[in-house]
Amino acid sequence: MPVVANRLINERSPYLRQHAQNPVQWMPWGDEAFAIARREDKPIFLSVGYSTCHWCHVMAHESFEDEGAAAILNEHFVCIKVDREERPDVDRVYMTFVQATTGSGGWPLSVWLTPDLKPFLGGTYFPPVERYGRKGFPEVLLAIAEAWRDQHAQIIEQGDRVIDVLRQQVNSQAPAAGAPARGAEDVERGVNGLWESFDREWGGFGNAPKFPRPAVLQFLARAGAADDATPETRSRARLMLVTTLRKMAMGGMHDHLGGGFHRYSVDGAWHVPHFEKMLYDQGQLAVSYLEGFQLTGDRGFADVARDVLAYVERDLRSPGGGFFSAEDADSLIEHGSSAHAEGAFYVWTRSEIESGLAEEDTAIFCRHYGVEGQGNADPRSDPHEEFSGKNIFIERCPPTQTASEFDLPLERVETVLAAARAKLFELRSLRPRPHLDDKILTGWNGLMISAFAKAARVLDEPAYLATARRAVDFIRGHLFDDQSGVLRRSYREGAGEVRGFADDYAFLIAALLELYEADFDERDLAWAERLQKTQDELFFDAVGGGYFSSEAGDAHILVRLKDDHDGAEPSASSIGALNLLRLAALTDRSEYRHRAERTAAAFALAPDRLVQMMPLMFVAQRALGAGSVQIVIAGPRSAPDTHALLRVAQSVFLPDGIVLLAEGCESQSRLARRHPYLADLRPVDGHATAYVCRNFTCEPPETDPGQLATKLKPHE
Repeated sequence: MPVVANRLINERSPYLRQHAQNPVQWMPWGDEAFAIARREDKPIFLSVGYSTCHWCHVMAHESFEDEGAAAILNEHFVCIKVDREERPDVDRVYMTFVQATTGSGGWPLSVWLTPDLKPFLGGTYFPPVERYGRKGFPEVLLAIAEAWRDQHAQIIEQGDRVIDVLRQQVNSQAPAAGAPARGAEDVERGVNGLWESFDREWGGFGNAPKFPRPAVLQFLARAGAADDATPETRSRARLMLVTTLRKMAMGGMHDHLGGGFHRYSVDGAWHVPHFEKMLYDQGQLAVSYLEGFQLTGDRGFADVARDVLAYVERDLRSPGGGFFSAEDADSLIEHGSSAHAEGAFYVWTRSEIESGLAEEDTAIFCRHYGVEGQGNADPRSDPHEEFSGKNIFIERCPPTQTASEFDLPLERVETVLAAARAKLFELRSLRPRPHLDDKILTGWNGLMISAFAKAARVLDEPAYLATARRAVDFIRGHLFDDQSGVLRRSYREGAGEVRGFADDYAFLIAALLELYEADFDERDLAWAERLQKTQDELFFDAVGGGYFSSEAGDAHILVRLKDDHDGAEPSASSIGALNLLRLAALTDRSEYRHRAERTAAAFALAPDRLVQMMPLMFVAQRALGAGSVQIVIAGPRSAPDTHALLRVAQSVFLPDGIVLLAEGCESQSRLARRHPYLADLRPVDGHATAYVCRNFTCEPPETDPGQLATKLKPHE
């Protein structure tokens, strides 16, 4: 019998399209579905996920493709599918409900709503029959349908109470009297709080599953460079940062053949990953490795950053310059097969490696990357039986140790490993690729643009600047309405209808500010200021401070929430506060600093707790109390001595500093309108000159790059 497509067939989202052929009569989130629920007095079954989510695929195959489960859903419910990446506002409300009522959350998100969209029951993955300590999905559906019939009034009342409680929680958040001034003692408390959960052997924090949490790594980099912190605090911060960066890069969460990082590790040793690759992880982790390089001088961290950026340019960059969202964890086991498995694209048997490499090269490669004849991903320690006999590449030791064990020169071993990786990458490219989610999200592109712009600065690589510039041009050309000043959230086969959220603005503004300091194009700064104005108008909480995630006025979003967690993605308020401080320093406009203070005051928690929840908000609060550092390079942009000074200023880790270029032309006159003192800064004796100003006091001018590096270098 031919399959009849449901209402998702006309959607642009890859996730919604994946479900367009289900026997479930799915509808997209919108008025039509809500009207049917009200007219037929049926509860809504809301399923939220995303196209590269492994357990979303599992539940879809087990239940949504099953005729029996679909018949129950179609008879008793109005079924709505939502792509969480397109509609984070919808996801955020109902995820908050599920986390509050069950103690956990995740995707797929399964929530039952009254016809007026109020949640009364929720969970995540439901198996087709009872297992994992969870009721079978059909059994759950029938029980809910019976309760809706027999206890209708009570369920409606329960939904009302739930929303009332959520609204009270939001409205009860009174603003603090002022933004906390975070001093050295607060940094120490924050570092010590992380130290308690730090894994001394493998890096990272807590037990399995283990997530990278780049926001924490960015806090640690700043704590490791804090001039006023104790040597012990700086040492602990650096140890946690360096150990985590190194162990992640050596582990299986890092794709040693193709570059980039998988989503997280299911174990504590970064060995067996959850194999999806998300754009937002690549952008943030590239920044973390660049900052690790800046702080320590370890070239290995720079190499990892380059590796991440190479993966994104090769596999996630659209022909138009924007970046795609993600690659799936699952793929076909082989061409011609209908069977999918998580990690099938990435795992190897020993025999597959032996057939692709010479005997000696196989021995060296397998020793270095932990390959075993019986496989190194033991299914007894991991729930995925398909990994039995397979290997996930992990660096067991540094190349120097491998060279010593084989009694070979280091250069020879490094050459063998590089050639082997290239050969195996070529062989892997013949396998069926994981699904690519090719929608382009404004906010996630902002995170990735920041990484490329920062890499252009730190690594002195113009090609990265060109990549960042193309992506910005794509966003401006396709996802920005120049007349209204409003962003759109996503692009696929054209711009989507959904307007941008607070994080779309915050992440893109941060990218533009990073790009401005890399290229000194005043158009970037002007657009950042315009977007900041729109973000403030649409999302700023004038009463409590901070940024709501979504706009006011959408009757279908029952509660406007603020993110209070820097998780897989940083919160809009954390990045917003940092943007405002950077804008204040770049433009000398006090209103930006005032708004940053009000944003920071909305999250006045104890320092150790804040570092756990919102490490980047702590960074913003810390920056409010610290004096800003301005580095002005006076000299023609094209002159070699100007470039040499810029190279130093932009490569040193100085998170609270900004770099300006005084070229002695009209651009310097425009800068001087914001910063009058810049009008008098000129090259000394015909040589490009650096002026370092701290806390409104300028130090003696410097023309020697080495002396400038010494002056700017953070404390050990």
